[in-house]
Amino acid sequence: MTAQTRSEIAELLQRYGLAPRHHLGQHFLADANITRKIVSMARVRPGDRIIEVGAGTGTLTRALATAGAHVVAYEVDRGLRPVLEEQTEDMDVDLRFEDVMSVDFAVFPADGESWKLVANLPYNVGTPFLLDAIQKSPAIELFVVMVQREVAERLCAGPGSRDYGLPSVISQIFTTPHLEFTVPPQVFYPRPRVESAVVVMERTESPPHAERAVEIAAEAFRQRRKMVRGSLKGTFAEPLDVLQRAGIDPKSRAEELSPSDYLTLAELS
Repeated sequence: MTAQTRSEIAELLQRYGLAPRHHLGQHFLADANITRKIVSMARVRPGDRIIEVGAGTGTLTRALATAGAHVVAYEVDRGLRPVLEEQTEDMDVDLRFEDVMSVDFAVFPADGESWKLVANLPYNVGTPFLLDAIQKSPAIELFVVMVQREVAERLCAGPGSRDYGLPSVISQIFTTPHLEFTVPPQVFYPRPRVESAVVVMERTESPPHAERAVEIAAEAFRQRRKMVRGSLKGTFAEPLDVLQRAGIDPKSRAEELSPSDYLTLAELS
């Protein structure tokens, strides 16, 4: 089944009296090659269980289901219900018209099975949703997501780079992220003003004290202009002592500490 083109998406929306909603970050993917690449990178096989967020007009949803996956597709815009019902008719797709940010991924999915998350994430929920799912849902073993390019660069950035921050620490503690390719604006309807990128994130075994490491990193980045001996005063009774035991220069700043540094601090706290 071929992906929808820009003109097909426009016609489909017009037929149901709909239009893209800017405040929902709606930019519908309209490129068959990129759709195929995403499905390929997700290594979709018959019987796979996939969560999709931001189903839109259903082009990626259909491609995933056609590859044999069972798809749980979230879409906050209830106006798209007739479009998605038409596009996924007779497919193994569970359409859920609700705000994914209200879903507790600490308990869903809770069937003991492995899942993948494959999505063209809406711009307005991409980062907070993704970081939440990474930390709270160990059942999701693989993430293949399209996000704004700057978000993708943050997720994959290394210590000391201008893009390195708390999202980098979180993504690299719980997964191994790779920015696979960038995506130009013209493959979407409507065209966004920014480039996008596809990131593949393989879940790794969560190290001990991972949650505590994230808390420490969050505090350090909250006051990122300060040296860590100052920014972590509220985290440790004796920050200098802990930093020295961890082998970390107290004059360092948050962006100079690696995810493993934050894990070491967590172990000592």
